Amino acid sequence: MDSSTSTSEVGSEVADLVAASALLFRAGGNLYGCNIGDAQEIIPLRPMTRLPGAPPFVRGLINMRGTIVTVLDLAVRLDPTRAPVTDGSILLVRYHDRIVGVIVEEVADVRVLDVETRDEHGNGGIVRGVAMVDDAPVVLLDFETMIQQVLLA
Repeated sequence: MDSSTSTSEVGSEVADLVAASALLFRAGGNLYGCNIGDAQEIIPLRPMTRLPGAPPFVRGLINMRGTIVTVLDLAVRLDPTRAPVTDGSILLVRYHDRIVGVIVEEVADVRVLDVETRDEHGNGGIVRGVAMVDDAPVVLLDFETMIQQVLLA
C-alpha cells in the first residue's frame, strides 16, 4: 500500500472479506467448502433406495436412525455430465426441520478461511463465496439455497 492510499480506501477493499470456519471437501475433483455449522454429521456412503422419476443428482433415500433422509450427489448437481460418486461420504445437513444428505468424494479438512463473499446469482445462487487454501481456490457453497431449490423443484 502506498502512502497515498487512505484508511477508508483500505477498508473498502477488505469489506467483502469475512473470516469463516469451513468444512472442506472434494466433489467432482474440485475443492469446495461449507460453513462448519451446516454439516451435522459425516457418514460413509451407503446403499440408497432410488426414487423413480427423480433427477439424477437425487440419489435416493436412506434410513438414518429412524429418519428418512433424501440424499443428493453434489458432483452431479454441479455438473450433470459427471458420473455419480461411488466411493465417498455423506454430509448430513439440517434444512429447517429436515435432514438432507449430500454426497462428496472426500472430506478434506476444517479451516478458518478469509472468504470473499459473492453477491452473484451464477450456478443457481448456491455460491456463498471464494477463498484460497494452499494457493488453490475453494468455492464456499450455500447448502440451504441448494437444498431449497431441490426440494421445491
